[in-house]
Amino acid sequence: MVKYFSCAGFLKSSWDQVFLAFWQRYPNPYSNHVLTEDIIFREVTPDNCLISRRLLTKTSRAPRWAEKFLPAHMAQKAYIIEDSVVDPRGRTMTTLTWNISHTRVMSIEERCVYRVNPDNNSWTEIKREAWISSKLYGLSRAIQEFGLARFKSSVTKTMKGFEYVLAKMQGEMPTRTLAETATVKARETALAAKEKAKDLASQAQKKQYV
Repeated sequence: MVKYFSCAGFLKSSWDQVFLAFWQRYPNPYSNHVLTEDIIFREVTPDNCLISRRLLTKTSRAPRWAEKFLPAHMAQKAYIIEDSVVDPRGRTMTTLTWNISHTRVMSIEERCVYRVNPDNNSWTEIKREAWISSKLYGLSRAIQEFGLARFKSSVTKTMKGFEYVLAKMQGEMPTRTLAETATVKARETALAAKEKAKDLASQAQKKQYV
């Protein structure tokens, strides 16, 4: 039994910009789980397509209810292969990603196609498909549900990461992350409290001299 998921989205940037941003995605505030990225193969085909293979290392946390069934090392890291084909003439980029570790527990294959949005050629359309399976007897259905929920969450983070990198490339101020916003708010609150304390102290001092 394999769980299938598909979705489509768009980025408000041209295909050329998204293509460049794809290779500059890491690091960004939404990709703290990505530890390393290494290009292990790359070539240009006779018809000028760029073919690449990358090895990514990511943190991999199993659901707490499943940790007791798994060896301790399986909750630490996961190794991912990412193949990509860039066709500059057709202005498409296709990626295929799959994990090569912990495959008995859970296997996720993802296919993405980036192309010019047919309704607005200054935007980029992304079509995404995923296949999630598990060979762990007795827990496969629960693990597939967990994998699907995690995958949907990662799609949101991936899009936000793309937007962040694109904004930096275009010289714009990237949208603050929740953590950054919370930090700024805390500083503003602390500063306001400090100023208020100064005013109260000043007023109290004036009263002493009245």
